[in-house]
Amino acid sequence: MKINYEEVPNIITGKDLDYLSDMFEWNISSYKKFSDCLSKINDEEVKELMEENVKLFKSNIEEILSILNQGGSNE
Repeated sequence: MKINYEEVPNIITGKDLDYLSDMFEWNISSYKKFSDCLSKINDEEVKELMEENVKLFKSNIEEILSILNQGGSNE
């Protein structure tokens, strides 16, 4: 059965939740590892690149949490 929507429904499916969960885990794991390494790096150029990555992972985590906090309705 194919349903055509004029507007995308505001729902999070089980498959969506699985993808979001995986993305969250990848980003939180990387965020923790990169954050931990920052204190051990002496090269300022490398440290700056690592800090940029930490910010990116944190931004991704916040975006994923924002999506989950918005939730979806079960229409």
